[in-house]
Amino acid sequence: MEALITIVGFLGAGKTTLLKYLIKHFNNKGWKPYVILNDYENANMDVQHFREQLNTNTIKPLSGSCICCSGIVELRETVNRIPKRENGITLIEANGTSDACSLMEFLGVGLNDRFSPPIQVSVVDAQNWQKRGEHNELEANQIQVSSLIVLTHLEQTDLNRKKEVIASLGKINPTAKVMAMADMDIELLPELVPSQNTPQQLNHQKAHWASCSIDLPNLPSRDHIVKICNALPKTILRIKGCTKIGKANNYTFFERTPDGEIHIRPFNGVPITGCKLLTIGLGSEPLILEHAIKSNIESTNYTQNDTHE
Repeated sequence: MEALITIVGFLGAGKTTLLKYLIKHFNNKGWKPYVILNDYENANMDVQHFREQLNTNTIKPLSGSCICCSGIVELRETVNRIPKRENGITLIEANGTSDACSLMEFLGVGLNDRFSPPIQVSVVDAQNWQKRGEHNELEANQIQVSSLIVLTHLEQTDLNRKKEVIASLGKINPTAKVMAMADMDIELLPELVPSQNTPQQLNHQKAHWASCSIDLPNLPSRDHIVKICNALPKTILRIKGCTKIGKANNYTFFERTPDGEIHIRPFNGVPITGCKLLTIGLGSEPLILEHAIKSNIESTNYTQNDTHE
């Protein structure tokens, strides 16, 4: 039977990093992974991150729906259409605000019998675990029925904090294995069994957040990416985008994580939906995003016409 693994975790915890790690090692071991990506606005942008690891026919983006409720049927049908292959394994990356318990409750209903019961893997940012204020309940919900919890951002976490986080995780989910990414034996992943934990009920609306996507022009410099990210309200917990810098031919990807850190790196290939700015969280409204872009471009006398030179 083909293993079906869902990867959940709060915004910015490191789900995509874990997914890349798993794909790399599964490929090296002769497995044939199929990947499903879910995002509120534009999962197609995330597809580009895996161009060097996967063929386009082995990755499927699901955008604009919550796969733990309204999008569950589409997710299930997508899984059932995955082609059979030798040593196949299916990996699903859920969006960062998913109601992970509901996802596991409904995903396994109506799947083809060639798939094993779905397994959940949670990604936990050890540095920021349960420091998210009003979002702590959602973050805790995302580990309750996981079979494996992977700790990230350990390079920024001292030993006492790591022990504190592991103890906290054990109180919420005493049956899950807890480990760092580097300590994983991926050959054992398909052999994990579903959690039998009984989760606490989450107000499902806490998993439904505002989101927005707008076109983004070319920007004069990397500094303008930083300025735009900093101009957007802190209530927006996730920012990511793709653009060109100056007259460069290649594209640049950027993101602002919930802790406010801004990361800028090359974008693989050409974004099929064009240059975009995507946000998740309170304040994700077109007028707010447009103002952040326009005010920072105009501050350097840079106009929309300059982007096409």
